[in-house]
Amino acid sequence: MLGNRVMRYQGRVTSWKDEQGFGFITPHGGGNQMFVHITAFTNRYRRPMNNDIVTYTVKKAANGKLQAEHVKYIDDAVRSKDGTFLLLFAIVFLACMATAVFLSKLQPLIFYLYIAASLLSLIVYQRDKSAAKRNLRRTPEITLHILALIGGWPGAILAQRWFRHKSKKLSFQLLFWMTITLNCAALAWLLSPGSTTALSFLASSQ
Repeated sequence: MLGNRVMRYQGRVTSWKDEQGFGFITPHGGGNQMFVHITAFTNRYRRPMNNDIVTYTVKKAANGKLQAEHVKYIDDAVRSKDGTFLLLFAIVFLACMATAVFLSKLQPLIFYLYIAASLLSLIVYQRDKSAAKRNLRRTPEITLHILALIGGWPGAILAQRWFRHKSKKLSFQLLFWMTITLNCAALAWLLSPGSTTALSFLASSQ
């Protein structure tokens, strides 16, 4: 400690036991593992996971042993900005759809499909996250991508942020954003004058 400034250290969360709410931090540069309890984390909306990089201060517990406190995720600032942008994107998209329905530019059934698929995505993501923690049978990633493709991607964005699930896996995110692009392109075509002409032609030819 220099003056009133408390020394902060950096390390990696290891041996985290989520059900018990505690684990250990291995300091960068070596040294003994530091005990950490869930209440020591400043971000109460995010559950710790193994390999999370954190900064922390050290205090002496009642039993005389050192433990971490005032623990902060090192990527919180970046994740918060990215998560807020994605969440706003999903909200604005659904709001635009609702407006289109109100102006009779979009069939209500399509909007209801997005809402239903988004709610289903939330449920499936939550169950898959729970299964991952308990080493149970997982939901295939193709199922998550199909839900996003048929209109559940706004709910998937919310689920990835809330449950911190599938948000770091690059291969999954690449396919996830491909499904969003394809879904939005299909919706844009459906709202275009050309789609009305094409659908009318197909209907009259049968």
